[in-house]
Amino acid sequence: MARTNHGSLASFFLRLGRQVWVRAALFTVIGIAIALIAGFVGPLLPFSVTIDLGQNAVDSLLQIIATAMLTVSTFSVTAMVTAFSSATTTATPRSTPLLIADTTSQSAVSTFVGAFTYSLVGIVALSTGYYTEQGRTILFIGTLVVIGIVVFTLLRWISHLATFGRMADVIDRVEEAATSSLVAHATSPTFGARLLDSIPAAARPVHAETVGYVTHVDVSALDRVARRHDLHVYVDAGPGRVADARVPLAHVGGRFDDDVADAVRAAFRLENHRTFEQDPRFGVIALTEIGSRALSPSTNDPGTAIEVIAALQRVLTRAVLTDPDREVTYERVFIAPSRLTDLVADAFRPLARDGAGHIEVQVRLQKCVAALAASAPQHADVFRDVGSAAYDRARRALDRADLRTLRAAMREAWSGVAR
Repeated sequence: MARTNHGSLASFFLRLGRQVWVRAALFTVIGIAIALIAGFVGPLLPFSVTIDLGQNAVDSLLQIIATAMLTVSTFSVTAMVTAFSSATTTATPRSTPLLIADTTSQSAVSTFVGAFTYSLVGIVALSTGYYTEQGRTILFIGTLVVIGIVVFTLLRWISHLATFGRMADVIDRVEEAATSSLVAHATSPTFGARLLDSIPAAARPVHAETVGYVTHVDVSALDRVARRHDLHVYVDAGPGRVADARVPLAHVGGRFDDDVADAVRAAFRLENHRTFEQDPRFGVIALTEIGSRALSPSTNDPGTAIEVIAALQRVLTRAVLTDPDREVTYERVFIAPSRLTDLVADAFRPLARDGAGHIEVQVRLQKCVAALAASAPQHADVFRDVGSAAYDRARRALDRADLRTLRAAMREAWSGVAR
């Protein structure tokens, strides 16, 4: 899998493409262009294309499209906002950016807005006499094409609404995002930099000018700065960490001035909220939050927690079975990768705590960590410790009958796992 060390500019455009308004604006421009090109191209064609149209035929179609698309666009935006609100309330607020970035819903709303704009521009142009007879014919053909696109999009959108924002859909989206970032991290834990063991005492810290989460580190930019000024950069605040007065962005080894410090700061993107892009722990945390909320007394939905455990097993299995790329591309940058113990603790500690009194959750959790230990024997001790800690919590919360059931399930699950 490709590394997630996109450059700052590439990362900016990647994020920009996920915004709803960008796609809507693009489709709006396309709608305007199609409506105006019909009048411009008509007189330039070397042949005549005319259809005997009834009086105000094109105008009537455009009026219908304009009215219908305004209604459908409003309905679609309302449906999207409802799905976002539902996911925030029933799953986790961390899933909302994934729903916002959904391409099907963005394309649907953008198509409806673009068709609405196309019809408005066409109506205005017709009223001003912009089109020749041939231009009106081309506009009519274009309108039929737009109607076909709108009908297809509407049918697809209706089908998509059947699952959009539901609990299973949210879990699948968070699982996909967690898998992508975690597998990318497992493939290249240091983003092509050298492994950071310790920071030299002579290295000086470079602090962020504002407090925030590090959401992106442009390792290639850090390496260019280091090569240009004969320095070494030791990254302290990797993706997911808070950069503040206690935690600097990086330590720099060698002589440098304020301009170099500013260049180092520019390689780090700080935001108020964590993102999935380079942060391997955030997706796991978001999945676990869904399970923890399902186990709250007000919700009492252990079935969703069990689904989350299954999703965590799939995500972590992909990660531990991924062969890391040992190639070092950026010789002058040092990064310490996220530890597996932290990832596993993020995944299972909240579920073991909140599900301590649910025998079905505890049994599924033990089977999950035992399977992970069997999949990655080199990390079996990490998963065994998690299973032991979960059992200790359950032992204090379950009655004797459930505890006997849990012990029997553990013996069965761990019997084939090598110590």
